Amino acid sequence: MRTYLNRTAIILAALVLTFLCAQPAGAQAAQQGQQPSYTMPEYNGFQACQSEKDPTSKVKCLDGFVSQFPNSTLMQYVDEIYYQTYYQLKNYAKSIEYADKLIALGDKADLARRVSASQARVQLFPYAFDPKAADAQDQLTKERDAALQGAKLLQTYKSAPESKLTDQQYKAGLSLFYASAGWANLQLKDNAGAVEAFKNALANNPNDGVTEYRLGLAYLALNPPQSLDGFWALARAISLKVPDSDKVKDYLRKAVLAYEQPGCDSQVDAQLNELLQLAANSPERPSTYTIPSQDDLNKIRQASNIITVITDLSAGGDKAKTTWLAICGAEFPEVVGKVIDIQKSDSYADFMVYTGATPDDMQAATMANMDVKVWTAAPPAGATGANAQVTPQPDVLRLQKDDGIRFSGTLVSYDPSPFLLHWDQVKVDPSILPEKSATGKHAPRKIPPKQ
Repeated sequence: MRTYLNRTAIILAALVLTFLCAQPAGAQAAQQGQQPSYTMPEYNGFQACQSEKDPTSKVKCLDGFVSQFPNSTLMQYVDEIYYQTYYQLKNYAKSIEYADKLIALGDKADLARRVSASQARVQLFPYAFDPKAADAQDQLTKERDAALQGAKLLQTYKSAPESKLTDQQYKAGLSLFYASAGWANLQLKDNAGAVEAFKNALANNPNDGVTEYRLGLAYLALNPPQSLDGFWALARAISLKVPDSDKVKDYLRKAVLAYEQPGCDSQVDAQLNELLQLAANSPERPSTYTIPSQDDLNKIRQASNIITVITDLSAGGDKAKTTWLAICGAEFPEVVGKVIDIQKSDSYADFMVYTGATPDDMQAATMANMDVKVWTAAPPAGATGANAQVTPQPDVLRLQKDDGIRFSGTLVSYDPSPFLLHWDQVKVDPSILPEKSATGKHAPRKIPPKQ
């Protein structure tokens, strides 16, 4: 935030300098071949204050001038020096007070000076604002209104004959005013107003990462939230290297997780990388870009069984991506199949299994579509999560090729080609295990029916 404000101050200083250089300096504004509208004592008193170098002494001089000449036509210059001097003294609240007084003079003050005062006001407000103050809401409302009024004044000044603003200066000024209005609206929880203001700001300065970030927050705070637009704006802010972009990226990841609640959190990382790449090249979210919501994924879960899962994942494309977001990490209570092959290690066995829609389909299969990992001994030291809690099933080693198998387990990954669905935390139904053979011969057991 401070980094952003400091950069804004540099732009603002250049704009103010342009405005003031384009105008007659100080009290000489009234000396352009016409009778002055002030007295000589007024003029001398103003000049004395203008010449004072010490900021504290200058404020005292101005106080004396206002006390002596409360209705002076030089008041626009007095108020201008006031807010500039209080800025030097770092008394930002008083600086804003006198900027407001100058703006309130209306047509009695030069348009350029009112624009400069408006810019100074919105620039200094975040430094002066106390969110815990009793009148915090009122302060924010005034800041929003002053920023929007400043944008209108700037637009009027741009078309004035005396204006020397470049297009770049003009757009930078509008962006500042609209961004300031949006920030105030965000604090006031007028999120719709914040979205409108931030979009106006970005229309004039599309590479402002801080405003993109705030636009994302405003979208997400709407009721109901515009989540996809919010995600896009946050991703855009990250690509524009918003301050603390790592924290913003972590926040965005958590927001996407909360929005869709996928089966495996790790699936969001690929989505996030894709989102960041797309947003870096486009300020606006394409209508074709979407992320499935929690409701979308729940509908898939409710309509799925192991056969539909394999069918959808095998199809590839967006259907496979969405199905896997919903199903990854899901537990299935009863899956049946035919053992195609067995790969054994010291502590577990990998059963290469085929499952299909019918017993005949499974009986005819010669290639596996599932990798079923079963612990046959205690998991090694250092095992974490659910695997550290599994109960070994050494008796599953009695299963052999072509035997039927029935198990419960958790889906952990899949290979798209050749297709193979990987299971973990598996428990094989002990009732289907072959009996120990006294002769050493093994007769393949048929595929068990679902219970």
